[in-house]
Amino acid sequence: MTTLTPDAPAPHAPASRSSVPRSSALRNGWILTQRELLHWVRQPALPIFGLLFSIMLLLMFGFLFGGAIEVPGGGGYITFLLPGMFTLTMLFGLEGTMLAMSTDAAKGITDRFRSMPIHSSAVALGRSGADMASSILNLAVLLGGGLLIGWRITTDIGSALLAVLLLLWLRFALLWIGIFLGLVFRGPGATMAVQVLIWPIGFLSNVFVAPETMPGWLGAVAEWNPISATATATRQLFGNPTGITSGWLPDAALGMALGWPLLITLVFLPLSARAYRRLRR
Repeated sequence: MTTLTPDAPAPHAPASRSSVPRSSALRNGWILTQRELLHWVRQPALPIFGLLFSIMLLLMFGFLFGGAIEVPGGGGYITFLLPGMFTLTMLFGLEGTMLAMSTDAAKGITDRFRSMPIHSSAVALGRSGADMASSILNLAVLLGGGLLIGWRITTDIGSALLAVLLLLWLRFALLWIGIFLGLVFRGPGATMAVQVLIWPIGFLSNVFVAPETMPGWLGAVAEWNPISATATATRQLFGNPTGITSGWLPDAALGMALGWPLLITLVFLPLSARAYRRLRR
């Protein structure tokens, strides 16, 4: 029988995820972000399809239906529509985030990451980093496309940059909803259910028409929609018509465009962390 002498070193336990320094979270997250970006480079069909879908909606509503829609308070429909479409694109990215997280969890890839000595937040940070990079690219393409079809920014560069940051701030908040749903619900049925819910949320806003043209109760719901707040704030910052001639939304739009995403992040970021910790191996 072998015995340990007093001078013999004690065996070391394997490192756990709790012992990983928090300073490594960003480094681990950046590595996983690169992994997602490489997937898109090698299989670009999904991000390209998402971008083409947004362009299709823009052209359809701007040129097919735009001639029949009047903007309250005056102004061209294209200049009214474009900031709303930018905002709607930030919402539509939610289902892609959910699908990616759900697929990784269903295939056991997330569990494989959990078994590695990386920070527990790295997987979510990697997903959010990749989705933000994709959103920046999509938004840049839509901004360029809008300028080509006649949309114009009539304010200063500082206001325009703030409008872009508000759009990305909304996207950052919404992707945590996608991460949470992807960790909790899996399978094609869950993804379809989310897609069905996203469309009413997106259309029940002031993206395509002004709330004051809707029935009273429906217009009130649309005004409180976080999508309406960001769309109105970006229209103001870009110097585009808001389609609003009365009510409280124009004065409160900027504050709500900052506050709604903050509230969503404060709710769903901790829920995402909890769902990740409770994943079954």
